[in-house]
Amino acid sequence: MSTATSVLILGAGQAGLALSRALSHRGIDHVLLERGRVGERWHSERWPGLHLLTPNWMNRLPGPWPEAEPDGFMSAAEFAARLERYSAAISAPVVTGCEVQSVARENGRFRVVAGGRQWFARAVVIATGACDRPAVPAWASTLPKKITQIVPTRYRGAERLPEGGVLIVGASATGVQLAAEIQGSGRPVTLAVGRHVRAPRRYRGREVFELLSQSGFLGSPRPADAHPAHLMTLPSLQLTGSGGGEALGLDRLQAVGVHLVGRALGAEGGVLRLDPALGAEIAAGERRRRKLLTLLETYLAETGSALPDDPGAWHAPDLPHAGPDRLDLTARGIRTIVWATGFRRAYPWLHLPVLGAAGELETDRGVTAEPGLYALGLPFLRHRASAFIHGVGRDAEELAPHIAAGLRRGISRAA
Repeated sequence: MSTATSVLILGAGQAGLALSRALSHRGIDHVLLERGRVGERWHSERWPGLHLLTPNWMNRLPGPWPEAEPDGFMSAAEFAARLERYSAAISAPVVTGCEVQSVARENGRFRVVAGGRQWFARAVVIATGACDRPAVPAWASTLPKKITQIVPTRYRGAERLPEGGVLIVGASATGVQLAAEIQGSGRPVTLAVGRHVRAPRRYRGREVFELLSQSGFLGSPRPADAHPAHLMTLPSLQLTGSGGGEALGLDRLQAVGVHLVGRALGAEGGVLRLDPALGAEIAAGERRRRKLLTLLETYLAETGSALPDDPGAWHAPDLPHAGPDRLDLTARGIRTIVWATGFRRAYPWLHLPVLGAAGELETDRGVTAEPGLYALGLPFLRHRASAFIHGVGRDAEELAPHIAAGLRRGISRAA
C-alpha cells in the first residue's frame, strides 16, 4: 500500500507537532509518522519523578496551549499529556505506531518505508529529536555482570534499583537530579563529575531563565564557525524543576552525602579508572557560571536595573580539589551504574548523503544539502533557545516558510 503527500514529518513530539501547526496554517498537506504514541519519549523514556527544569512559560508551543501556572514546573508525565491535547487541538494528521525503516530518493520524490507501507513525499522533515540513543562508553561492556547498568531512559525510580550503592556517571542536569533522588531514597550515591554548568535557580531575585531570555542570551543565533558536534554536546545547567524549582550544584549534593569523584575513564574488571583532577572539572564549571553571571550583570547594568545585589551567587563552594584515580566498585558497595552521559543520534534508516563524519545531520539552520530534506528539534539548530521547548516552536515557525518556498519552486520547475 502506498500513500502520497507533500510533506512527511518523522516524529510527533514537540518539534513535529509545532511544525504541523505551521504547515496547516499555510494549507500544506502533510503527515506525521510516529513510532509510538504522540510524544512517545515523554511517555516511555522519562522517570516518574522528573520535572522539567525550565518554567512552564518556556514549555509551551505556538497556538492553543493554555497555561494556568506560567512560573511553575510541570512533570514529564504532564508534558506528555499536554502534547496529546495539543495534537488534538491542532488536528495534527498523526499516524501512530508507524516506525520508519527507510528514507531514500526515488524518481525525484522521497520514498519512506514505515509501518509496513510506502510513503511518497516531495519534502521530508526529520523531527526525531536529540535524545535518541544514550551515549554509553564502549568499555562499559567489560564491567562485571553482577553490576547492574542502566541509562536514564530506562530508570523508573530508586526503589526499582538493586540494594546497595549507586554510581552515577555524568553531572549535568540529568546526573545531578538522579543523584539527589537516589541519595534521598537511602542508597549511597557516588557521582563521577564531568563537564557541567553550576547555575543559580534565581539571580538577584529573578528566575534565571527570565533573565537569560530578557538579556537576549537564549535568542542568540547559532555561531557560523561552531563545530556541530560541539554544539550537540554542550552541558545542561545543574537545575531541577522538582520542589518548585531549585539549583542542584555539587555543593548541595555533597552536603546531603553524595560522594564526588572525577570523570570515569575506563575499567579494569570491577575497578574504574578515574581522572584524579576532580578540581579541574569543578573549576571549569565555576568559570562557566561566572561567565553566565557576567552576561546577566552586564545586561542588568545596561538596562539600569534596580534589582537587589546578589554577592553570594559569585562565591565558589568548598569542594574537593582532587579525587581518587581508582574506584573499586565492590569495595565501595556499588551494585548499580547509571550512565547519565548524554545522547547520540543514529540514522540507520536514512539513505541520503547528509551525515557528517560523526554521524550527525549536517544542516544550515535545519536545511540540509539534500533538496527537500529538513531537520527540526536539535540543539542550537537556529539559535540557543533551540535546545528548549519554546525555542523548538520558534524554529518550526521559521522553518515552515522555507519548506513552503521549496515546494513552490518544485511546482514551478515541474510546470
